[in-house]
Amino acid sequence: MLFTLEDKLPQSSFIEAIWLNQSERAGSFISTAAIHWEMVLMQYKGKTTITVRGPETKTSRADFPAGAEWLGITFKLGTFMPNFLPGSLLDRQDVNLPEAADQSFWLGGSAWEFPTYENSETFVNRLVRNELIVRDPLVDDVLRDYPLELSPRALQYRFQRATGLTQKAVQQIQRARQATTLLESGQPILDTAYQLGYFDQSHLTNSLKRYMGQTPAQISRVLQPE
Repeated sequence: MLFTLEDKLPQSSFIEAIWLNQSERAGSFISTAAIHWEMVLMQYKGKTTITVRGPETKTSRADFPAGAEWLGITFKLGTFMPNFLPGSLLDRQDVNLPEAADQSFWLGGSAWEFPTYENSETFVNRLVRNELIVRDPLVDDVLRDYPLELSPRALQYRFQRATGLTQKAVQQIQRARQATTLLESGQPILDTAYQLGYFDQSHLTNSLKRYMGQTPAQISRVLQPE
């Protein structure tokens, strides 16, 4: 079982969230589709590893050991590492950064101390100053439908380079998450499909099975008393 110990919304314009998790016993869970990439530090049996994890376009089954702890830094859409583009990390093509010493790892030709929950924002700010993390403002402009003086092909290239995803994929995953939130709040399935512009209930079902790993009925059933 995984327990979320703590999470917070940072002030950094590069970070979406910072979170802590731990496992009481070994198991597995459904990893849902996600538009963000992360840096995840894992402590297990006295050893620390740090992983760069990319976005996910579909659900997958993820295993976890007993007695492990994780620190995660989730980055805002449009933020990326030039050395590890999000598209190269897509769908669990994760990269473990090499260990430099007991409490440090190699990145960009230098040794970096493992971050902590308390200093995560300072850690990211240092990566930004060293240009190991950058941000393409075009991504926000695209998502806000701002008029841009770029050809559709150039726009799509920059968007996909910075996010690892097409604009359509981002929209579909975000819509599936919205649908899940509505269903979890008790909204009827047909109303959810209509409100979010799905063609019909079947279209909603296929979307949620792909991106969230559950059908609308399974999500809604959680609310029903036993």
